[in-house]
Amino acid sequence: MHTRCARRTARLDLDHFETTQRGTVRPDSMPISSPHKTLAFVARFTVIGLAAAFVLSVVAPNLVERLRGTSGGSRSAPAYANAGAAASRHAPFSYAAAVARASPSVVNIYANKITTFRSTYLIPDPLTQRLLGYMQGPPRQRKDQSLGSGVVFSSDGYVLTNNHVISGADDIQILLDDGRVEQAQVIGSDAETDLAVLKIPANNLPVITVPEDVNADVGDVALAIGNPVGLGKTVTMGIVSATGRQLRMSAYEDFIQTDAAINAGNSGGALVNALGELIGINTAIYPRTPTSDGRGTVTQGAEGIGFAIPVSTAKAVLDQIIKHGHVIRGWIGADYTDIPPPNGATSRQQGVQIMRVVPESPAAQASLQPGDLLLKLDGTAIANQIDLRNREAALAPGTKVRIEGLRGNVPFAIDVTLVQRPAPSTTGA
Repeated sequence: MHTRCARRTARLDLDHFETTQRGTVRPDSMPISSPHKTLAFVARFTVIGLAAAFVLSVVAPNLVERLRGTSGGSRSAPAYANAGAAASRHAPFSYAAAVARASPSVVNIYANKITTFRSTYLIPDPLTQRLLGYMQGPPRQRKDQSLGSGVVFSSDGYVLTNNHVISGADDIQILLDDGRVEQAQVIGSDAETDLAVLKIPANNLPVITVPEDVNADVGDVALAIGNPVGLGKTVTMGIVSATGRQLRMSAYEDFIQTDAAINAGNSGGALVNALGELIGINTAIYPRTPTSDGRGTVTQGAEGIGFAIPVSTAKAVLDQIIKHGHVIRGWIGADYTDIPPPNGATSRQQGVQIMRVVPESPAAQASLQPGDLLLKLDGTAIANQIDLRNREAALAPGTKVRIEGLRGNVPFAIDVTLVQRPAPSTTGA
């Protein structure tokens, strides 16, 4: 009875409220203006909308996210992650594309050499041992293996590597990128540049890309690809630290210096740029531990100093060995060095200074003398010894050139007919 009365009272109150809203009289007998009606209408539906949104967010949160246009917030995160991953596939975040382009053209080289030696035996009898010392055993043989790398330069099987990798080898095997192992034949080698050309019986091989602009600049990204310490194909990264380096190991040196990690086994491998294009053939490292040259001179150890033969030199040697079986170079017949700067000077004069003239050479026949300064070759200025040596070597034997220079302070100009450069052992170079 009490409940019914309460419900009836509530209905009466609600009827009274609706009457006052619709009707003509408010409880305070004041009329409702039109702006107030509009605000009341907006307020009612705002409250209803907020309430509905709250209920939906509790009951069906996924529906709210879809209505907002951010459906599957957990799904949108991977989209951003994928975008970041896609961006990271490009330099400088990643050089995967460059490695994928160059790596198939880099091979592992296993050069085997049979060495004969004699073992020594200790004589057990003390008296006989005092008289004879150690006794040599019968000749024995062992197989020494040299590990290195190489670069495929033609689809029909020409591979370029370092001469020191395959020198003296009796058996050379090449492991290709696809897992095949091929027997290699030495086509020719060039001790002057420490390069050698091999040939394997294979076709349709991936060929390394050589850029049109073969010059490497200091600061360029450099990737070294090879077979360090026999681990298998490995990629290391650094930059081009310097160019035109000389180690005084041979007459023709114009090394690219890099801090990309190069280890034993990397010799003959590829040094490529950020696009996967070949810029050099890895060939030497600065010693990591102090070493002595036997004359009391100790070379301090260093890290991050490796050297590569520029691709321009490597390609020229490759072409000549394929064509002739060896490298043919023009030769003046003199040893020279860069002109030393005057005392207190900070810059060096262009040209070279002759240090030695080989007897009966073209230089000797042209009456060149030690101490002469050579300034121009065929009217073009000589920059330094690297420049003259490369230009001299590029000329065919029999070519006549015009050399201009200074003897003391007196200018001179003479003609020299180049001959083929003899083997290093006969020139003393």
